Amino acid sequence: MKSSLRFMGGVGTVTGSRHHLTLGDRHVLLDCGMFQGIDEVRERNWKDLEPPPRLVDAVVLSHAHLDHSGLLPLLVKRGFAGPIHCTGGTADLVSIVLRDAGRLQEEDAARANRHGYSRHQPALPLYTLDEAEAVLPRLRSHPYGEPFEVMPGVSGLFRRAGHILGSATVELAIGDAGRLVFSGDLGRWDRPIIRNPERVPEADVLLIESTYGDRMHAGDGATQVQQLVTTAAERGGAIIVPAFAIGRTQELLWTLRQLERAGRIPTLPVFLDSPMATEVTDIYSRHPEDHDIDMKLLLDADQNPLCTRYYSVTRMPEESKALNDLTGPCIIIAGAGMLNGGRVLHHLKERLPDKRTTVLLSGYQGVGTRGRLLQEGAETLRIHGQDVPVRAHVETISGLSAHADQGEIMRWLGGFTRPPRQTWVVHGELPAARALAARIAADLGWPVSVAGDRQQTDLGASL
Repeated sequence: MKSSLRFMGGVGTVTGSRHHLTLGDRHVLLDCGMFQGIDEVRERNWKDLEPPPRLVDAVVLSHAHLDHSGLLPLLVKRGFAGPIHCTGGTADLVSIVLRDAGRLQEEDAARANRHGYSRHQPALPLYTLDEAEAVLPRLRSHPYGEPFEVMPGVSGLFRRAGHILGSATVELAIGDAGRLVFSGDLGRWDRPIIRNPERVPEADVLLIESTYGDRMHAGDGATQVQQLVTTAAERGGAIIVPAFAIGRTQELLWTLRQLERAGRIPTLPVFLDSPMATEVTDIYSRHPEDHDIDMKLLLDADQNPLCTRYYSVTRMPEESKALNDLTGPCIIIAGAGMLNGGRVLHHLKERLPDKRTTVLLSGYQGVGTRGRLLQEGAETLRIHGQDVPVRAHVETISGLSAHADQGEIMRWLGGFTRPPRQTWVVHGELPAARALAARIAADLGWPVSVAGDRQQTDLGASL
């Protein structure tokens, strides 16, 4: 059986993860993610999907983040009728993520049309809430560690990736031909809430992510949060946290709770201003198969590990807008994590000009996003068609990152009992991908290449 692999996204960048596996006349997608970032990258979302969706037999999804799942509504809209395989946690999260994405795109398009700041007339959503809903009947959830049929002759297996709730590495056993393993996004060891990444013993072809493939995470996240909150409270302004609704918000709430109880930070009012993050936080408590021991013990004792002392959830738009009238120190956690939409933009529009404000960037900021622009020292930020002056303090902490750094990736690779015949480095900007490939070649001696955008490779010699 002739087999090939084509990299359709998530190469040379950390967005748009999508890998096309051809097995004879059958087609499988590993992830189907949305492109985010600069205009020329986001425009790829509007192009025809390859292969034609009606030809795709199945999708295997590593986890629920939008850059891995966000184009599923387009896939279904354009003719895909097969199963989408994922873990139980991912299935629950995807239902929230895609609904929220569809709703936000409808709202953003409507706002752009009202105020006339779109380059396109009329502005249209990439997909709607109804089109996102159409994905959900296609989801097929599977437990970690239990093989499942992807299609005849191809068996799948999920193992914990430790990145977010439900995140998994993907193993595909293709008849007697061999095994393909996709790391998805790898997490870190000894982090709160969810379990450590599980190692994979062997693969013939390996796809390894490289988001932080050229660096090591600096410092302890809790200590960084302690220092930042203490200083910001003394300054007297609000702390605005662009929320990655899945994973980062929950770890931040956990960390704030622990620091409060230890008396290491002042007790401030905390507002979770993200309906999606609120739903996700509830879901995190309902999946014991992902919980680490500390999370389990607190839940068993009927304590809420993801709730600070003065904690409020804002659900309605009016409640969100009222937060801009608050004075004094407080923490506002609001979507979205790279400032590419959501309620956080309204808060920044009001508070960026105030030098007492602190903006806490707690995760990776993609090239061309507002978050990256702030991180790089932008003096103004374009929000809703206006140039907003930046006088706030902008801080970045890496200690809460849910992505493995170079050393942690190498630790995970050390679990293989034999070298893969071929390793492809994906999901990283080119400097990071190249650095990781060089480290793998030098330390492990494996055959390794950095995947190219839309590159196709024949797997006949590998599988």
